[in-house]
Amino acid sequence: MKKISGIITTLNEERNIEAAIRSLQQVCDEVVVVDSESTDRTREIAQAAGALVYIQPYLGDGIQKNVALKYVKNLWVLSIDADERLTPELVAKIEATDFDQTHYDGFAIRRRNLVGSRWMRWGGWYPDYLVRLYRHDRLRFPDVKQHATVPTANTRRWKADLLHYRFKNIGELFAKPGRNYSTRGAKILYNAGRRAHWWSPIWHGGAAFFVNYFIRGGILGGIDGLTFSKAVALNSYLKYAKLLEYQRDPKVREEEDFTSVW
Repeated sequence: MKKISGIITTLNEERNIEAAIRSLQQVCDEVVVVDSESTDRTREIAQAAGALVYIQPYLGDGIQKNVALKYVKNLWVLSIDADERLTPELVAKIEATDFDQTHYDGFAIRRRNLVGSRWMRWGGWYPDYLVRLYRHDRLRFPDVKQHATVPTANTRRWKADLLHYRFKNIGELFAKPGRNYSTRGAKILYNAGRRAHWWSPIWHGGAAFFVNYFIRGGILGGIDGLTFSKAVALNSYLKYAKLLEYQRDPKVREEEDFTSVW
């Protein structure tokens, strides 16, 4: 067993958390879970699986992940989300690496995003390289609230995959952008003083579709490539449509809590 601390941040992940912990325990001698005040059985299940569990009201993506660093005992950490799993190839890479001798500060892993059991291979979804295994005295997530990624300075890319069960089905693929991601994005833009115009949703939504379908190769993915590109475009369209609504409609603004983006 390597001297690596596994890190998972959670919110109502009772369906995923045990499998995520077991996946990390293949290579980690401890697993730390930072829970954002779940109302389901996430913490209970995590403790029963052998993880160290700490409670922290949600601070945003990168900030929350860095909270775990206060509790780890090892220099090297492996950070995953509750819906991610290590592949046998990734386990073998980790087991074969001498972390005491390597001159790298971290390793970037290919994330294989899935809808159901279908691999989202086209449209910029793969290889989705992310630094997830790193020395936390030299690298860490930036303290940002959305889409935080560990810097790639002095890191090496591994040809090994991390499975990401991103969406359960197409319905969830379209529901999440409409319900969560676009609202978060619109609030962040509004708080930052960004402005939208009547054409902004059309422009950004259309550009997102064009880039993902034609430039990033979604067209090669058949009907799934088309569907995924439409979902990306919908998220972009809604984000700017909601930003425009915040600017134009005082009643909508009054009913939103802009101090709590998450």
